[in-house]
Amino acid sequence: MKSMQRVRVSVIILTYNRTDLIMEAIESVLAQTYTDYEIIVIDDGSTDDTAQVLRELIETGKIRYIWQENQGECAARNHGLRQARGEYIAFLDS
Repeated sequence: MKSMQRVRVSVIILTYNRTDLIMEAIESVLAQTYTDYEIIVIDDGSTDDTAQVLRELIETGKIRYIWQENQGECAARNHGLRQARGEYIAFLDS
């Protein structure tokens, strides 16, 4: 993940209780040859082990992880948009 500088693309990944698929979604972005992006994971109030599964990526700064009370998909997308620094936005649901 880029530091606070501007990036070209913000990839916003929405998740809710998807520990079985969240890593696959993130890895699909990390595998791209294009690298001028940030990954923001918006956790819409998961009650499973989502944060634990993502701990290493969070600690190494490869993703920004934001947990919020469950408010639904629209609120999660809007939260991601407010956090994004990219010139372009790409949404990826887990």
